[in-house]
Amino acid sequence: MIRSLFIVSFSFIFIVNGFSQNTSVYSFDELNNTIAGANDYDKKIEKTIDSLQQNLRLVRQDDLLQQYAFCNQLYENYKVFKYDSAYEYARRCQQIAYQLQDPEKVAHSSIILNFTLLSSGLFKETGDSLQSFALGNVNNTIKSEYYSLKARYYYDLADYARDNNYAPFYNKAGGTCLDSALAFFPQGSFSSFYYTGLKDIRTGEMAKAQDNFKKLLSQKGLSDHEVALVASTLSDIYIQKGSIDSAIALLVQAAIADIRSSTKETSAMYNLAQLLYKKGDIKNASKFIEYAIKDAAFYGARQRKVQLIAILPLIEAEKISQVESQKKILIGYSSIMTILLIAVIFLAYTVYKQVSKLKLAQKIISEASQKEHEINEELALTNNKLSEVNNKMSEVNYKLSEANKIKEEYIGYFFNANSEFFNRIERFKKSVEQKLTDRKIDEIKFLVNHINLRKEKEDLLKNFDKAFLKLFPHFVEEFNNLFKPEDRIQLKDGEILNTDLRIFALIRMGIHDIGKIAQILEYSVNTINTYKTKIKNKSLVLNEEFEQKIMQIETISTS
Repeated sequence: MIRSLFIVSFSFIFIVNGFSQNTSVYSFDELNNTIAGANDYDKKIEKTIDSLQQNLRLVRQDDLLQQYAFCNQLYENYKVFKYDSAYEYARRCQQIAYQLQDPEKVAHSSIILNFTLLSSGLFKETGDSLQSFALGNVNNTIKSEYYSLKARYYYDLADYARDNNYAPFYNKAGGTCLDSALAFFPQGSFSSFYYTGLKDIRTGEMAKAQDNFKKLLSQKGLSDHEVALVASTLSDIYIQKGSIDSAIALLVQAAIADIRSSTKETSAMYNLAQLLYKKGDIKNASKFIEYAIKDAAFYGARQRKVQLIAILPLIEAEKISQVESQKKILIGYSSIMTILLIAVIFLAYTVYKQVSKLKLAQKIISEASQKEHEINEELALTNNKLSEVNNKMSEVNYKLSEANKIKEEYIGYFFNANSEFFNRIERFKKSVEQKLTDRKIDEIKFLVNHINLRKEKEDLLKNFDKAFLKLFPHFVEEFNNLFKPEDRIQLKDGEILNTDLRIFALIRMGIHDIGKIAQILEYSVNTINTYKTKIKNKSLVLNEEFEQKIMQIETISTS
């Protein structure tokens, strides 16, 4: 019975542990917290926009310069926030510029209008506008804005084409425009550093570009939008190098900066979701792609929505696949627990039947003992020899009573232990079924992984020790009397019995089979024999008499 309980308990723990899985995940706490507060950042820019719109309404109709200034500020706030509004104020800037007949304002307004068209994915409209656009005699700032916009237009076309026919032409045209832009950027400016690094990427000088962007990212005073721009571009270099973890870290930084600057026209969150999908982190990939789709829809970026919608079905399909896989694992958990529950019920029934048989045997033994006692009393009056026989019978009865008490005590102990084990399994099953219903997979894993096999084993042995010493309270003292003082067993703090004592405790209980003792204590037969020989060699009595002395250690009074 002891062996059966050991096997059932340990088998359950081993089986459950076999289904546990170790997963390593990234920590996205800061990004998730920033996403949670995204509305607050958006409200801040919306408050600024409301203030500018109110000021614009107060400007006189004939004050075109002031109107242009406010429309340009509104465009700057809308250009990465919302396409249709950015387009509207860029168009109004252009109308006012023509009214003013100011060549520089006409050029600037056309540039920002084209920037808006390009950001929304209207490549044809942007190309037509740039082709018909005459730059004229304008300042270097406008020239740098024009050529950098044109470079971005060609680079975006190359990224969209991704072929061997058109992409090389677009990249070459973009590089030419970028060279022109760099000639007009102020030395040491953010734009000068950034576009120099971008040119290095396009020309294949990755190491140079990487150093340039790392230095730029480490500079103090960058705006959130500039941080997002540099981190996102630098992540592309790491992706091409195969350093995916570094790329993910940079994309997380870029996504956080985009949210803080209320930038809706962005690729950082989309690229982050793509990398996580490839690494198998479907949960975060799904969450971030959905957020990127929401931003793209809010801004109105057509090409971005097409990219996002293309990858979304792949992520969702993988997500469904993982759910199905987890469902199969949970079904396995439930099946195992059902089998174990049936096994516990069977054991409980077996113990009940054994207890019933032992009670019946006890009753028969008691009745037989009583009759023998009566007969012995009668024979004692007439025959001293029969009196001696009666004394021997009394000794046998004592041993039977003692054995019966041991069996009753241990059967009661293991019946209670089995009942407690049944209750724990039942509670565990109900908990898992509830969490299965609620789809709390992580909590089920947490419950399973916190089953402490070592502690269960130690508790079982301690309970055995307590039950044994309840029957043989003087066992340790009488055991030590068989040895010299220096060879006596000294128990450590917290120990009730140790392995040496448990071996002979099982022998005192009547278990003399070395194989059974080895199974109960989970040692090999050779190890048990080694322990026994070592102990007997140290005793004050002969080896062949040692176990007889152990069997003479008495239980508590059985009267």
